[in-house]
Amino acid sequence: MDYIAWFVDLTLHLDRHLGELIAQYGALTYGVLFAVIFLETGFVVTPFLPGDSLLFAAGALAAAGSLDVGLLYVALTTAAVLGDTVNYSIGHYLGPKVFHYPKSRLFNPEHLQRTSRFFERYGAKTIVIARFVPIVRTFAPFVAGIGEMSYLRFLAYNVIGGAGWVAICLFGGHFFGNLPVVKDNFGLVILGIIFVSVLPAVVTFFTERAAHRRAQSAADQR
Repeated sequence: MDYIAWFVDLTLHLDRHLGELIAQYGALTYGVLFAVIFLETGFVVTPFLPGDSLLFAAGALAAAGSLDVGLLYVALTTAAVLGDTVNYSIGHYLGPKVFHYPKSRLFNPEHLQRTSRFFERYGAKTIVIARFVPIVRTFAPFVAGIGEMSYLRFLAYNVIGGAGWVAICLFGGHFFGNLPVVKDNFGLVILGIIFVSVLPAVVTFFTERAAHRRAQSAADQR
């Protein structure tokens, strides 16, 4: 058995394997979920981990009696808030240094620039809004740390955003995840959630690409 491939598949698609994880490890699943949400929000090198879809799947399984939804909400909200706090701290102390290299593979400057534009548009509310946008969700607290947003101001938005994000995704899964039409097509629902989650980033990418082409075309005509 290729354990590395198994581990990578489990990590990237934990939302799909969550039922198996609960059956095999029971209460330890809470710790795994806590770790994934913490890592997904806490480090700019792990934006690929599942977020929205994982919370929805956890809520659906909680409705089926496999997990306690109240304990999940407290644990995963805590993980989300702590993750953003760690990310903010890393950005504050190390951000300017690690993004000094434009060709860095781990710290993509394009992601940083995209998140910076979010801050220009939405201000401090970006910390809340970004919770619902993959990649930007991971980079927003990092950029806030680089920009030296005061920690108390950041913390207020962090708590509001983290609590709201977990509540919407987790309880959405809890209340709707076991409807027959959802339960019978759960894989498709998870893919749909992932699609909806990444759609804003895709739209932003193509919008910015089109704007860049127009600007380049205008410059060439001069």
